[in-house]
Amino acid sequence: MGFLRDLRRRRVLARHAIDEMLWREVTGRLDCLRALTPDEDGRLRELSLIFLDEKEFTGTHGLDPDDRVRLTVAAQACLPVLELGIDWYRGWHGIVVYPSDFRVERSDVDEAGVVHEWTDELAGEAMQGGPVVLSWDATAHESELNVVIHEFAHKLDMLNSDADGLPPLHADMDRRAWSDAFRVAYEGFCDALDRGRDTWLDPYGGEHPAEFFAVTSEAFFVEPAETRRRYPDVYAQLARFYRQDPAARAAR
Repeated sequence: MGFLRDLRRRRVLARHAIDEMLWREVTGRLDCLRALTPDEDGRLRELSLIFLDEKEFTGTHGLDPDDRVRLTVAAQACLPVLELGIDWYRGWHGIVVYPSDFRVERSDVDEAGVVHEWTDELAGEAMQGGPVVLSWDATAHESELNVVIHEFAHKLDMLNSDADGLPPLHADMDRRAWSDAFRVAYEGFCDALDRGRDTWLDPYGGEHPAEFFAVTSEAFFVEPAETRRRYPDVYAQLARFYRQDPAARAAR
């Protein structure tokens, strides 16, 4: 199966191409991609082409996921796996794109057996074994946040279990070092939130260790130098996991 998969991918790369003007238009608007070397840019482009071939996009509420929409998602989604490979996004196929933020009905049963129901308004959501859901408005307007990287970090986290902030680490990585770095950073982050202090990172990272991993992954790629300055141990672990050093890349 692996041989057939690789053969299909080689054929996709040989027979298809991403329009040069569209690629430059899309990637030129994304700060997280501007420091890529020509070699990295070329490999990201190939990964994006394979991603577009293997993932299925669905629009909602009248949104048409045209080539620009699909490529904007693909280029950002493939950045975290630039050195890992597209197989890290295995086991699911769907990407659903809403025009803007969308609402999700939630429910939970507390220890007393009482059912609590509420509505969340989201810019993105990654489902275990299922699709990634994105707001196009949030996807198209990159700021200090990056909803695509955030949700696809969750997908990486989900490869070995439910999202818990501990994705499958490489053989040369130390699980204890990862856990210690993230635990100390997460506890300090939550303490700062409790004290009402400016956290710099998106406060949503305090919801759960899985959200902290996704939020720090966003920052790792979007504001790498500041992430390294504020969270050096977390940055070092992310650099080993993603096999990239965006701060050094930006400095070049």
